[in-house]
Amino acid sequence: MISVFVYGTLLAGESNHHVAAPFLLSVQPGTIFGRLYDVGLYPALALTEGTHKVIGEWFEVTEEGLQAMDILEGYNGPGASNEYERVWVSDVNGLREGWVYIWETISGLKEINSSSWIAYSAQKNK
Repeated sequence: MISVFVYGTLLAGESNHHVAAPFLLSVQPGTIFGRLYDVGLYPALALTEGTHKVIGEWFEVTEEGLQAMDILEGYNGPGASNEYERVWVSDVNGLREGWVYIWETISGLKEINSSSWIAYSAQKNK
């Protein structure tokens, strides 16, 4: 079982959930420290130290599920040219940890003034 924190289009009900869905073993709500940024049709995450929070879900997936998410997120491995980097993170309560996809260069991106991509995108699309 592999833990992955998701916060954007992989969430249940969102446009890319179908990528992870066949490999899901469990889903639990979660929150990590970070900030969301608007990349257009999907968000980017930058990790922060204990101030701002991002609401999402912890997915428990198979190895095949992690590989499918790596492809979606443009993650080709450590040191490769990646759209997103995959890093290890802990939940704000310290009880869960796992992988998360982050955006390393947020310069020029619009910061999302919400801790939830779903809430933000619903407001954005009104």
